Amino acid sequence: MTGVYHHVHDPIARAVIESAADAIVAFDQKHRVTVWNPAAERMFGWTAEEMVGRVPPIVPDELKAEQNAVQERLLTRRVGPEAAKDGAAGDGGQISIATRRFHRDGRLIDVRIDTSLLKDPAGTPLGWVGVYHPAEDDEIVQHYMTERARLVRRLNDIVADLNAELDLAVVLDRITTALIELTGADAGGFVRIEGERLRLVSMSGLPEHMRGTSADLRSSLVGELLRSGKTVKLATGEQRLGDLIWSELDGLHTIALGLSYLQNRPYGALYALFSGRNAGHTELELLELLAGHAGVAVGNAVAYAEVVRQRAHERAVIDSSADGIAVLDHDLVVRQWNPAAHTLTGIPPDDAIGRPLPFTMPALGEMLTFPLESGIWLNVLAAEIEETGELVVDFRDVSEAKALEEAKDLFLATTSHELRTPITVVQGFASTLVNRWDELAGTDRRAAVATIAERAQSLGRLVEHLLLGSRAGADELAVTIESFDLRRVLEGVVAGFRSLSPLHRVELAVAPDLPSARGDAMATDIVLGQLLENAFKYSPDGGTVRVGAHTEGGDIVVTVADEGIGIAPGDHERIFERFVQGQAGDRRRFGGIGLGLYIVKRLTEAQGGTISAHPVNFNRDASHVGAPGVENGSRPPDGEGSGEGTCMRLSLRRAG
Repeated sequence: MTGVYHHVHDPIARAVIESAADAIVAFDQKHRVTVWNPAAERMFGWTAEEMVGRVPPIVPDELKAEQNAVQERLLTRRVGPEAAKDGAAGDGGQISIATRRFHRDGRLIDVRIDTSLLKDPAGTPLGWVGVYHPAEDDEIVQHYMTERARLVRRLNDIVADLNAELDLAVVLDRITTALIELTGADAGGFVRIEGERLRLVSMSGLPEHMRGTSADLRSSLVGELLRSGKTVKLATGEQRLGDLIWSELDGLHTIALGLSYLQNRPYGALYALFSGRNAGHTELELLELLAGHAGVAVGNAVAYAEVVRQRAHERAVIDSSADGIAVLDHDLVVRQWNPAAHTLTGIPPDDAIGRPLPFTMPALGEMLTFPLESGIWLNVLAAEIEETGELVVDFRDVSEAKALEEAKDLFLATTSHELRTPITVVQGFASTLVNRWDELAGTDRRAAVATIAERAQSLGRLVEHLLLGSRAGADELAVTIESFDLRRVLEGVVAGFRSLSPLHRVELAVAPDLPSARGDAMATDIVLGQLLENAFKYSPDGGTVRVGAHTEGGDIVVTVADEGIGIAPGDHERIFERFVQGQAGDRRRFGGIGLGLYIVKRLTEAQGGTISAHPVNFNRDASHVGAPGVENGSRPPDGEGSGEGTCMRLSLRRAG
């Protein structure tokens, strides 16, 4: 016995402990044995040398919570009436309970334990000491009754906990955990019936790699149970225990299983696996009760999961919709507001939910089309959800369609106007030549033919612009990207325009080291021609048109600056849109349908370049003309400042 009582320094105390008829066991705060007397050896079958310093394997798993509760009460001085609950009796600093403990051979011993707190002279807890008495027959009966009442109470608590949980995975995990607690099984699992297969979906006390394992239903214990018409089954060592791969549990000797039903159909089964103790009638009864309640809890969770899935599906459809969608309750208050609704209206969900719809709602089945303050046009349609009485309002951005509709109207109006004048002139002069050819002098004939030719040329340019405009709108402008001599293109375009108007003077200033550009030479020629044509058109009183080219970083910048009427403030971006001209009245004053700069922008972007418009003032240093970000002068209120013109800035990529 040497070393067994090294914590007991008083020889008399040692002698008392050794000679005591009752088993005396002391534990430190980590539940390791510090004292194990000869009576304990006789009661439990282990020697002191085997137990001192170890956590003794005498407490059944289902009673460990009971032991922890006793020790917790002693630590918090919960004695007396408080400790007397659940069959425990309190006497000062001691708690007495009737319970069961394991013998070395695996059988359970009915005992009464008087447990006290061990403290040092200063009152600091050192552990616990328990005195174990063999229980009398009446105590055994009382213990079983107490234990059964405890299990029933615990089962009720577990069932309430299961029914309060709606997450299926959590419910199944709690069922397997409760199974071990109530039956004392060494491991447990829940298998779901999937057609002709079983799948392990939840487990406790088993290797993790078993999760998801499947087996054939017909040849399994579950299949046998279904064919038997019973709800529970007990399989012992004489029967097949390799069902699924339960045999991975060391020492497995008994399997108890109970069926769970969902909507009167078998949904799955609970497995209780025993290797360290035997299972009997009580365990089977508890398993049957738990399996029945598990079916109800699983049914609730499955139904809830289906609702959540359906809601998630609906939410995903709503959130991924390009249309704005709002769901309104009976009081016409917004309850859902999808991302597209936020994008279209600029109103975030936090500001929309809980408030009325921020715009007029149409009557059911009708569609409204109206603009928001932001300028976005919406088509709005409302429908009712009959099952809930809620309203779904769908609104779509139709700004592009609205703009296209307006553009079509404008196109028809402008093209009819632009075509009518030259056609009328051509018809008039052609009729004159046909009807009065002999009466007209030669000079008059040539003048009429020249007028017809000039008007035919105008019609040709108009048709060319219409064709280019339609191709640009469909993003079908074809360009060839290659290296070309930009200087040569500039010189050719400028030379062609110098002889067109006696009122305009065209100057060209090209940097001597101007490199080749990367793009399409023909497209660039069309762009420069349109820019010079506009410079002439919008400076009707003549003046100087300055064309320049220089490098900036990796780009080549070409500028075309005139001394004309300029561009109204706010229109420097709009002028590149289809059917838009510089200012109100320009179409009537200067002609054209507003496609020139739209084509310029599309041809430039097709080459990877950029085009922009800037105001200039020739009263300032000419070297600033077209400089990036420089506003050279300011416009008078009427938009036609004296001496102010426009600088078009074209940027192309440098070759190489």
